[in-house]
Amino acid sequence: MSPALLQIRVCQNPDCGLRYPLFESSTFGERCPVCLGQTIVVIEQPLTREKEIDDDNLPINSDICVLLDNIRSALNVGSIFRSADGFGFHHIYLCGVTPTPESAEVCKSAVGAEQLVKWSAHKNAFELIEFLKGQDYKIWAMEKTQNSTPIHSAMSAGEKLNHLVLVVGNEVSGVDPGILDISDCVVYLPMRGHKRSFNVAVAFAVAAQIIQSLPQSNN
Repeated sequence: MSPALLQIRVCQNPDCGLRYPLFESSTFGERCPVCLGQTIVVIEQPLTREKEIDDDNLPINSDICVLLDNIRSALNVGSIFRSADGFGFHHIYLCGVTPTPESAEVCKSAVGAEQLVKWSAHKNAFELIEFLKGQDYKIWAMEKTQNSTPIHSAMSAGEKLNHLVLVVGNEVSGVDPGILDISDCVVYLPMRGHKRSFNVAVAFAVAAQIIQSLPQSNN
């Protein structure tokens, strides 16, 4: 098939009937990826490529950053890169054992966003945060604690965001307790389900959307 085409194929095995897409760089082939049966094309059309926005029109929150401390999953990191670009974050600090875009798995889920958002790697998030606080950044750690604040109400009336770093912690242990102690604010996402937390990449995306909706400083 042409690299510029998208095919929707259906397996002809009556016990299967899988319907799936086939396109350039797809891990599947013309044989059914479930039963290896014969398939037919039911739709074929040009593959729509994602277009980047003109840099001159990007609404970048130039002082809004995210710090990832000891995130284990490269796929989560890549997803956060993509969301950070989508919500106009300026910089991603990758701390501890957090994988960097040097990992193919990060790039796989970032889908090019790792080339659009500035990033840097640091071994010690606690020391980095102390430095950032000295540069007048406010530190918001995202963690559910007895004293944490819903993220949408973390700002005082009339306050505007300026120089903010959102800290996202390990998928299992959460944000380092030492970092919680020195953060300006500990925020959380209110939930209605039985689980006490979202997937870390999902949590960041939700928090990023809320932060984007808060009043932004022009300074």
